Amino acid sequence: MTYDRPWKSFSEQLTLLKTRGMSVTDDEAAINYLERVGYYRLSGYWYPFRQFTIRQDPQTKALQTNVSDQFHLNTHFSDAVELYLFDKKLRLLVLDALERVEVALRVDIAHLLGKRSAFAYLDQKQFHPKFSNKKFYGVPAFEAWQQKYLGLVHRSKNKEEFVRHYLRTHGENLPIWVAVEVLDFGAMSQLFAMMKVPDQEKVAAKYRINDFKVFASWLRSLNHLRNIAAHHSRLWNRNIIDQPKLPELGEIRWCDDFIGKSDLIAKPFLLFAILRHIVRVVCPNTQWHHRLAVLLENFPTIQSDNKRTISDIGVVEGWGAWWTDVEESGQ
Repeated sequence: MTYDRPWKSFSEQLTLLKTRGMSVTDDEAAINYLERVGYYRLSGYWYPFRQFTIRQDPQTKALQTNVSDQFHLNTHFSDAVELYLFDKKLRLLVLDALERVEVALRVDIAHLLGKRSAFAYLDQKQFHPKFSNKKFYGVPAFEAWQQKYLGLVHRSKNKEEFVRHYLRTHGENLPIWVAVEVLDFGAMSQLFAMMKVPDQEKVAAKYRINDFKVFASWLRSLNHLRNIAAHHSRLWNRNIIDQPKLPELGEIRWCDDFIGKSDLIAKPFLLFAILRHIVRVVCPNTQWHHRLAVLLENFPTIQSDNKRTISDIGVVEGWGAWWTDVEESGQ
């Protein structure tokens, strides 16, 4: 297939949007955003304002969705910009919480395993054989993790003086309480998933989770969230691929609002709620969830006839009743 879409100047890009029915009240400001943010990135925020039609295939009877180039009436360029700015603030808040979670879990894992051995992470006997031998792209998970870890050490050695100091002073292997400082969220999540069940249960219990498998899935999903936010990708109106498991009904009160609702489980708000849950354990006096609530409550006003709301990120009805609770039953 030959790609046939020509290069367009910023002025031509804006003209194209206008021909498709987008209202622009300030050409100079719009071109400035196209120059700084880019047509393609902004298109993710004006995509929902395009007109959609649904038709049934006469033979298969399957429903087909067709996307028109034309925008809904009263769609303004500023609608997309406001959503982009909202999403940027959302990502920054998410990254703030993820940093706290990542740092705390490094300590949890290092303190637990390090009590048995300073180099427990190098000893496969310290991990559950079922999980550490599980194949990962044809390679046992423990072996794959070791290769990833060595790559992270090599990368950090070129950037971090503390890594060079320890290797130079104490030999080729870092003690686990130092080694965890080179792990990214994904490597840490994988290390947790290989730990023996009693170890996973002990860490999960600290965060008021009865089922270690649920907590492991939360870490995996939060790593997915971190990758989205760290690469400046869109969170608003996004489907989450690596979806978390939920505890049994009644175990954690706020989780009950999501159980059995696949449309909500596939949206980012559930991961924000998970972050809220964990961060409040790490930092009991945190105001993070309050700041996120303020952002959501000040969702931008959309001028387009095709209104958008915070429901696009999977916010559940009645979330305000438990979001800022000081104490929560069932935890």
